Amino acid sequence: MFRRKEDIKVRNVKNAQGGDGEVTFYDWLLPEEAKGHGRVFSKLVIPPGASIGYHAHEGEFEAYLVVSGEATVDDNGSQVVLHEGDMHMCVDGEGHGTRNNSDKDLVLWALIMNTLD
Repeated sequence: MFRRKEDIKVRNVKNAQGGDGEVTFYDWLLPEEAKGHGRVFSKLVIPPGASIGYHAHEGEFEAYLVVSGEATVDDNGSQVVLHEGDMHMCVDGEGHGTRNNSDKDLVLWALIMNTLD
């Protein structure tokens, strides 16, 4: 399977998880193609001042890699600033949120995978 750039699904999500502004998702793999292993396989672009609001993960975990820009992450109440090449993981049962406090776009590769027993 392959997917050309022009065929990747693009979603603009306003106030993602109760956050500010609009986040663009480039869904390079769709949940039904992952056959139950996860629900988000995307490149995210978060413009300056925008955010993904604080939320918890139950029955799943999320990992993302900062491709470019700077992410201010609320990791269960602890604030951490991540830079290009840094990774964050929110495990099953915990919560997080992400804000772009910089003056440049924040680009992430994000995966939300189901917790397997």
